[in-house]
Amino acid sequence: MIDLDSNGIREAEQRIGVSFSDQNLLWTAFTHRSYRNENPRWPLPHNERLEFLGDAVIEIVVTHYLYRTYQNPEGELTAYRSALVNAEMLGRVAQKIGLNDLLLLSRREAENIGKARTFILANAFEALVGAIYLDQGYRVAEEFLMRVLIARMPEVLEQRLYRDSKSDFQDIAQEALGITPMYQVLKEEGPDHKRYYVVGVFLGSRMAGKGKGLSKKEAEREAARVALAREFPHRQ
Repeated sequence: MIDLDSNGIREAEQRIGVSFSDQNLLWTAFTHRSYRNENPRWPLPHNERLEFLGDAVIEIVVTHYLYRTYQNPEGELTAYRSALVNAEMLGRVAQKIGLNDLLLLSRREAENIGKARTFILANAFEALVGAIYLDQGYRVAEEFLMRVLIARMPEVLEQRLYRDSKSDFQDIAQEALGITPMYQVLKEEGPDHKRYYVVGVFLGSRMAGKGKGLSKKEAEREAARVALAREFPHRQ
């Protein structure tokens, strides 16, 4: 983790490519609730309010870009947007620009890896966008998102990440097995404002895949994607 001194601030700004006027906003974006709870004398709030704001900024910027760039119907644009703004993609982008080393976490949260860390990184990315918006305005936030997130759109198209895995899995399962997949929430985690859902998809009584997401729909899509790869790899 980078020390919170002037050198650390400069390194953080270099990683994200944005200079801040109010550097407290920058560090608030990386302050996880667990760190604030473990360090009650920490002078800054946790990042959940910035997450709330950043989520809205990301949605409008991505939506505007897709609207002016593609002539596709609404349903396809919605699928494109979902592929760009889901937790998996935001977590990967956050990892690529080096946010992992900037996170302020409790000792316990710092030990989490895999999906748990992906969600923390995705939330921090949203908070960072909120901080950029407050400190530098909409245009700088838009430029940042164009550079680090929307630049992944060719990957979304080439790898068909926009595919509706739920529809694909249902169609194939019904055709091959005569079974309609059923989804069940297995677990809910996280604070009330940012629940994580673990969902299983079942073929009859057998669980074919499990997924996790920031919404039930996102978790269902992930579960279907896992089930497709496991049950029908030749149909990918």
